[in-house]
Amino acid sequence: MRRFKRAALSLTGAILVVAALGGGYLGFLQLSGNFHAVIDGELYRSAQPTPARLAEYVRDYGIKTVVNLRGSNPAQGWYREEVVTASALGIAHIDFAMSARRVLAASDKDALLAILRDAPKPILIHCEAGADRSGLAAALYLAAIRGSGEETAKRQLSFRYGHIGLPYVSQAYPMDQSWRNFEPLFGFN
Repeated sequence: MRRFKRAALSLTGAILVVAALGGGYLGFLQLSGNFHAVIDGELYRSAQPTPARLAEYVRDYGIKTVVNLRGSNPAQGWYREEVVTASALGIAHIDFAMSARRVLAASDKDALLAILRDAPKPILIHCEAGADRSGLAAALYLAAIRGSGEETAKRQLSFRYGHIGLPYVSQAYPMDQSWRNFEPLFGFN
């Protein structure tokens, strides 16, 4: 019995350490803007950028288009600031409404891919956290537009970017379901 209690305490301690490290990492991603190159010079992804960060991304990476995956939100300060900043920087601003809590319809996938294919590059795609909607959009871009392999595309929906795709646990699991729905269209299993 004593051995069982020690094992249980050790397991509980290990789980708490992993949870603390994972939570710390997710916090770091948010504080850092969760900015990553999907394809250098072509496509980048991030969390909701502040005006200063957006100006930095334009300066450092030559961003020509921002695709806001949160959709038009003129009543929100973040949205108004982003539109004004994009205009002041002379870059295109495109709204595309997605929800991380709903499976993406095939027609919406097609519309998003048309935007990503035709918009001036480099493109910055962003959602609120840069983890879920941005991950699916990046995966779709890699698979459909760049013809990347399944594993390369699928890695965009991973914990590295803050995405947690666990059924019944994660509210963003529909992004994983969407990816699985579209995989056969790209010749993936």
